[in-house]
Amino acid sequence: MLAQDVLSDLDLPPFEKSAMDGFAVHSSDFQGAASVRAFALAGESRAGTPFRGRVGPGECVAISTGAELPADCDAVVMVERSRRATEGIFLDDRPVAGQHVCHRGEDLARGASVLHTGRRLRADDLSVLAAVGCQPAPCFARVRVALVTTGDELVPANEKPAAGQIREGNTLYLAAALASAGAAVTNLGIVRDDEHALEARFRAALEEHDALVTTGGVSMGAHDLVGRTLERIGVEPVLHKIAIKPGKPLWFGQQGGKPVFGLPGNPVSCLVGFHAFVRRALSRMSGAEALEWERERLPLGRWRGAALAANPRQQNHPVRARQASDGLVELEPLAWRSSADIVGVTRADGFAVVAAGTSAEEGTILPWRPL
Repeated sequence: MLAQDVLSDLDLPPFEKSAMDGFAVHSSDFQGAASVRAFALAGESRAGTPFRGRVGPGECVAISTGAELPADCDAVVMVERSRRATEGIFLDDRPVAGQHVCHRGEDLARGASVLHTGRRLRADDLSVLAAVGCQPAPCFARVRVALVTTGDELVPANEKPAAGQIREGNTLYLAAALASAGAAVTNLGIVRDDEHALEARFRAALEEHDALVTTGGVSMGAHDLVGRTLERIGVEPVLHKIAIKPGKPLWFGQQGGKPVFGLPGNPVSCLVGFHAFVRRALSRMSGAEALEWERERLPLGRWRGAALAANPRQQNHPVRARQASDGLVELEPLAWRSSADIVGVTRADGFAVVAAGTSAEEGTILPWRPL
């Protein structure tokens, strides 16, 4: 994430340059002249090696794409409109001033703003930063995020579950998703449903990181210990349970400005919670411009499933997204069983979002969350 505005230290292009391979000429030489005439070749201007001589009337200079235009010339005739002969270079064209010329500063003037603070840098931005001499690029430090999952039933992915156990995958997904969003992630693994063990792990995580994300242990059962343990170590609770489906049990609090997200353990609920809340919070912490995080901005698509009844919670339905002939994205619902059915969701391109208290019919335009 860019940490300060970047200004150009030069004009782009930095000189008058040719947009074509061909011949640099005086456009005035073609006024009232025959459609084809021979020109004397005065020299060559190559990229990186400009022609510095004088170009007189009736003369031309061979020029390469990107090469500097000789000071006496104001147009370029492309090589396809030329023919070499013993008499000289025959040019079949009637160029006007500025033809096939990229003018100095037309892309960017010296001192102009190139990229703004908070921009999430893309690969093509690096070329622009290099062009204006911004090396190294001033960027915010990556947000340090600790991940913890809790549950007596969980075993690592490389172990075979015993009776009553399941393999843990939420933190693997969250670590990858957080890293792709720009965070520096520490996966602290599985902690048993034991308040003392959770307390020790949470304390250490918050001492060494800028944010904590947990998964599991936030519902209302006797062994859902995450919320009470976080409160005991000084995390101020802000909310518990939200009007979203799946993902209702989400817990959120803060300690000294450090956010703590307690995501549900069911994998689809965890996934929705990350996309709806954690990603945006991370954008703000990373220094991203407000457009990224102030409110959720989702693409739109056309619902192509059965009618959906209104629900007091926001509904998130896994869908395949296909572009229709009219250019709109069509959202085809997928069969899935519950918030634990991560296998069904792997076939999805995203989630169609139906606002709380709102119904949807075949053809309704809905926002959707791409995965």
